[in-house]
Amino acid sequence: MIPLTSLESKAVPLLRDNIDTDAIIPSREMRSVSKDGLADGLFAGWRYTAIGGREINPDFVLNRPESKGARILLGGANFGCGSSREHAVWALAEYGFRVVIAPSFSPIFQGNCIRNGIAPIVLPREAVEQIAAGFADGTKAQVDLLASEVRMGPAVFPFTMEDEARTMLIEGADAIELTLRHRSEIDAFFVRDAADRPWIYLSD
Repeated sequence: MIPLTSLESKAVPLLRDNIDTDAIIPSREMRSVSKDGLADGLFAGWRYTAIGGREINPDFVLNRPESKGARILLGGANFGCGSSREHAVWALAEYGFRVVIAPSFSPIFQGNCIRNGIAPIVLPREAVEQIAAGFADGTKAQVDLLASEVRMGPAVFPFTMEDEARTMLIEGADAIELTLRHRSEIDAFFVRDAADRPWIYLSD
């Protein structure tokens, strides 16, 4: 994964509660098992005027000119609910989003974000709405994972994140890489365990 320590970007407001994974990427848009080729299907039911089509809906926020290049998405409560499909996060990442800020997330979606280099940041609804207000005049938000803060002009919004999740995002490391940092302790445990219970390690 690409490390994420800080980011400055326009923040696109999609302040709807209970945005589920089928809204993020409808099942009809999942045409492969890889992480590639999914960005076109992101929010397809809202971005396009017809199911399965590609005629742009000009009223949808992602299709507005001021949304171009944005890397922060603002959502409502329970963002990413529904199924556990990881494709929803893959589509967001391929489109270019590195941060999603919402009052709450579905736990499975939140975990999928972290494992794929997207920071799921929980802030109170009032803070999310205050950040969203800056979209109209082009004010950018600053996300600082090192300081655990989101800044918008003079306003500062602190957030909390589990240490392991924060480390994975900042260092671009996955859970296996974090585990392997304790390789010497793991090897030492197995050596001690084998001495105490050698029959477990006998092979045919």
